[in-house]
Amino acid sequence: MCLLSFAYDTHPEYSLVFAGNRDEFYGRPTAPAEFWEEAPHVLAGRDLQAGGTWMGVTRNGHWGVVTNVRAPGAYRPDARSRGALVSEYLVEQPNPKTYLQHVAGEAGSYNGFNLLLGTADTLYYLSSQQREVRSVAPGIHGLSNDQLDTPWPKVEAATAGLHEQLQNGSVEPDALLHLLDQREPFSEERLPDTGVGQETERLLSPIFIEAEDYGTRASTVLLIERTGTITVVERTFEEGVVAATRRFSFQLE
Repeated sequence: MCLLSFAYDTHPEYSLVFAGNRDEFYGRPTAPAEFWEEAPHVLAGRDLQAGGTWMGVTRNGHWGVVTNVRAPGAYRPDARSRGALVSEYLVEQPNPKTYLQHVAGEAGSYNGFNLLLGTADTLYYLSSQQREVRSVAPGIHGLSNDQLDTPWPKVEAATAGLHEQLQNGSVEPDALLHLLDQREPFSEERLPDTGVGQETERLLSPIFIEAEDYGTRASTVLLIERTGTITVVERTFEEGVVAATRRFSFQLE
């Protein structure tokens, strides 16, 4: 994932309302969300190049998501796959805090990342930059390619949009997918300087990214109701055009 917003433990009906976009090179092979044959309790997409996943959830409510940290000068091609951090957590379903404490000790083996891991009623965060496991406070949060709640324009826009939808009272996956489909770049004076140059900053600034060979490949909504119902809606794209929408709903085990 490269842009996400979520409401954790703030809604009377939902312990989690999550909406996020996965941005990736168009040529990187990917499988859409499905229950994994070798781990039937895991619902996630799959990076077919490295074997991990950017986001997923299990039948008993373990869920996780990873974003990259934008640091072009520090990238190492021989580093471990960050997607393996999420897939390992989903397959093995350990205590999220304990797992993140272990990952913190090995964070230097990976390129920069943010990792959010939780269950139906807990949520923890780890930044490879700080290497400190934090409990996420109830509220509305946003994350992109810097640390949690860094006020990049698209992070602020996504969290504001989520807040507005929650204020309206209902939680509709299609409305959240519409929020994730905002493609207008932000003005240059509002953009961060992450070392990629002004033109690239502008290309990467929208909630939904469309570039020549890179952009938003999937939008995902995850809802965990306090009654135990889990809903996942994934919309995949081929170079900015909708390819398919998949919907899953099951009861927490």
